[in-house]
Amino acid sequence: MSRRKTRPARPARSGATAVTAESPCPCGLPAPYGACCARFHTGPATAPTAELLMRSRYSAFVVRDEPYLLRTWAPATRPADVDFDPAMRWTGLTIEATTDGTAFHQQGTVTFRARFTHGGTPGELHERSRFARHDGAWVYVDGDFLD
Repeated sequence: MSRRKTRPARPARSGATAVTAESPCPCGLPAPYGACCARFHTGPATAPTAELLMRSRYSAFVVRDEPYLLRTWAPATRPADVDFDPAMRWTGLTIEATTDGTAFHQQGTVTFRARFTHGGTPGELHERSRFARHDGAWVYVDGDFLD
């Protein structure tokens, strides 16, 4: 999910979906946000697999956590900032496939579908994202749009 800047910066959390520590995690795993993706967003914990990083980055788009998105982006492909479209609402994530991306790998891919509404119109982002280890932690490198 590589939303790059195309217009003037806005406050990062303006219009973000209201998610609390007790809310179901936006990533779709059966855990509350506070015990799931928030631990990566706020703490010293890092995602141990490429899939968990993908899920946590999706959740970061939902809550508009720009510092986390930038921190987990590979330095070679990282933008200066993240453009959050105020009309965009992320509504669900489905992981279709993963290759490698575990503790035993240096690279991995995650193929996913991220559902959204934009100005009330439903849509879907289908992407195969590439991840790599950087300084021991998984980072998003780039992705290819599918379909």
